[in-house]
Amino acid sequence: MTVLLIGQAGPMVTVQDRGRSGLLHAGVSGSGPMDGPSMDIANALAGNGPDCAVLEFAGSGGVFEVTEPVRFAVAGGAVDIRIDGVAAFPWESHHLLPGRKLTIGAMRDAVWGYLAFSGGIDTPPVLGSRATHLRSGLGGLEGRRLAANDRLPLGIAKAAPLLAFRRFWQQVRGPIRVVPGPQDDYFDRSVWRTFLDEPFIVSPSRDRMAQILDGPLLPAARGHDIVSDGTLAGSIQVPASGRPIVLMAERQTTGGYPKIATVASVDLPRLAQTPSGRRVRFAAVSQEEAEDLLIDGRRALADAIAGMTEKPPDATLS
Repeated sequence: MTVLLIGQAGPMVTVQDRGRSGLLHAGVSGSGPMDGPSMDIANALAGNGPDCAVLEFAGSGGVFEVTEPVRFAVAGGAVDIRIDGVAAFPWESHHLLPGRKLTIGAMRDAVWGYLAFSGGIDTPPVLGSRATHLRSGLGGLEGRRLAANDRLPLGIAKAAPLLAFRRFWQQVRGPIRVVPGPQDDYFDRSVWRTFLDEPFIVSPSRDRMAQILDGPLLPAARGHDIVSDGTLAGSIQVPASGRPIVLMAERQTTGGYPKIATVASVDLPRLAQTPSGRRVRFAAVSQEEAEDLLIDGRRALADAIAGMTEKPPDATLS
């Protein structure tokens, strides 16, 4: 069995896969990646199927070694990668041999990175997924962040070439698209115009559960308390403070604040990858438009992955 050895780990390194589904009624949120497309690209580069588990990190990755030769890839944004001090590139796959140290540095112009190894992280599934849910202590390795001296099993890898992803994924610009509601009627027209017309700043108050936006306050004319109802990834709750809170991968399954809008699924990874301190704006679309955008986005991702190019032999094998 191939083992991944953790020499150092950044502050937010966890095991993630596509997450849990069908358990919201039991109070179990899905978890999974903050940026699903980048995780899918990392897996494809490493020669894995889309359901394999990877390491997700925020800020910086850490130092890693393996007991058997593997392929690996890093996706999500620009990041410094070194194999025994020799630079390697993100958005490409590389070989890592036993005895060599893989160092993943700080993310630049993005927040979340994905480190995939051939065969995938092979920790035991919990409730149908290997995804770590930190607040409930589920999945991954003991339901927690990874730390120095941890050891993770890797699955059996299939033979595959080294690949390069030539289309940088986070190319979309413009406002974050949102679907109004489900409690947009709690806010009067002037507040709704403010929400769409004024910029917000991504606050440093953020984690895998939610991120707070600074900017104009959004008072609810009908009050900031509702009978608790279900939440989705991308729900924008507005508590009594008037500061909007965007719910993310580890969100609670129900909430008692009115939700002025829901981030379109196609744009949620882009919002998650926006560094703290950056401005964002919102634009309203219909539910039907959001669904069409998601279908188009998934098709574009599949086409981009299918168009990956094979690399020449890797110098790291010498």
